[in-house]
Amino acid sequence: LLGVCQFTQIKTGLFLAMHYTPDVESAFNSVPHICRDVNYGSLLRNLHANGASFFFFCLYFHIGRELYYGSYLNMVRSNIGVILFLLQKKSAFVRYVLPSGQMSFSGATVITNLLSAVPYIGTTLQESISGGFSVHNATFTRFFTFHFLLPYVNVQHTVLHLLFLHESGSNNPLGQYSNVHKIFFHPYFSYNGLLGVAIMLMLLNTIGLFS
Repeated sequence: LLGVCQFTQIKTGLFLAMHYTPDVESAFNSVPHICRDVNYGSLLRNLHANGASFFFFCLYFHIGRELYYGSYLNMVRSNIGVILFLLQKKSAFVRYVLPSGQMSFSGATVITNLLSAVPYIGTTLQESISGGFSVHNATFTRFFTFHFLLPYVNVQHTVLHLLFLHESGSNNPLGQYSNVHKIFFHPYFSYNGLLGVAIMLMLLNTIGLFS
């Protein structure tokens, strides 16, 4: 489910990026332009916005499941997962700034100014991230670049996460790791996963079409 959500976000975001303008004066107006003037722009925006909520719902469910099964005992795999989680949170934050609404602008101002509280390097760090002393064109350009590139970095870390997962195997509620207790992935798990993906896509399309 997380992989499908990530793919949906990248695909819809790619089309939205073609019509978005990372500029202080044009960013806010580019959102209604996408919704009204671009073919299926409103649907793409709804799918992208609500797809992020679906993604984090699946992500927190995944984290809760791993905590319940004790998967955090595998330190390498869990550390990669923590890095993935932090990258996703960063990608979500810079996305929040892009529509250039009042709350978006205030949020960007508060968070970037918060970096200046870091001892010794705070001011330099704040100016490096925001491109100056306040939120302006350089901030939007950098945040848009981060938001565009971070998903591809996340995909690379996801592949690495899956490689370590297949080396050690998934945990299960029975705690059994013997080959005797294993079953084939197809058709048992593959059909189960396809059913979950179909239900999630149906809900996402319903929300995207009627919201």
